[in-house]
Amino acid sequence: MTPKIVLSASRRTDIPAFYMDWFMERIDNGFFETVNPYNQKKTIIPATPDHVHTIVFWSKNFGPFLKGGYGQRLRDKGYHLFFNFTVNSESKVLEPNLPELDLRMNQAADLCQTFGPKAVSWRFDPICFYTRPDGTVAGNLHDFPKLAQFMASIGILRCITSFLDIYAKIRRRPKPYPEFAFIDPDMDQKILILKKMEDILRPMEIKLHTCCEREVLAALPPDSRVTPSACISGKLLVDLLGGDASFKTDTGQRTKQGCGCTISTDIGIYSEHPCYHNCLFCYANPAGMKAVK
Repeated sequence: MTPKIVLSASRRTDIPAFYMDWFMERIDNGFFETVNPYNQKKTIIPATPDHVHTIVFWSKNFGPFLKGGYGQRLRDKGYHLFFNFTVNSESKVLEPNLPELDLRMNQAADLCQTFGPKAVSWRFDPICFYTRPDGTVAGNLHDFPKLAQFMASIGILRCITSFLDIYAKIRRRPKPYPEFAFIDPDMDQKILILKKMEDILRPMEIKLHTCCEREVLAALPPDSRVTPSACISGKLLVDLLGGDASFKTDTGQRTKQGCGCTISTDIGIYSEHPCYHNCLFCYANPAGMKAVK
């Protein structure tokens, strides 16, 4: 029997924050038309419950999704849902257009209460460091202990993280001030950071996973319990929701860097779904993106 497909919505943009009306229209139509970002090839993807095992939503702001009742509407139609929720330390420098941190923490609680904490993964991603105008170094780990304590209190079991990859397009982004520059920590610093994060999470029974950090994982001490992430895991989805989904590795992801994701179909389209969060470190968001009106 052919496994049902997993819809990823989406690694390429924030559909729950900005595009749920578009998403629901396609669901009602029973299919999505995807566009390969490399060769522009179009593919029709069936999207009815008899073809879809799970819809995996990715977001930094589930407020519009929750307020619109989209999750319940999808469940009523027969869909299984899973949520990758990125919640980093509050920083208007790095993530200027997000709601206040306390509001996003409440969103995480609402997701756990409505869909169950096992259906929610907390992503603290990416870990960033940068220079301030006075020459000192700042980062985005300052709220991590607070977030860890809160996520444990609502039943979250997984934290997924990675270090910022400073691609050329990220260096070209408009800077918040002239002295701003991202900093890539050396390996010893990365090991210390992950060890500290693991020490914070361990008594809270939250497991720490890394996304595409094979070299860092290999350098961790033998007593570390940090493991590679599968942000979309067919096995996890089947264990949680039953049914039949593919366990095959998604070769379209960064497997050489340690990505453990299994096969899914991403239905976001870069050209049609710009993300208005304007995060400085975003790998997809083009430079100079204007804020949503």
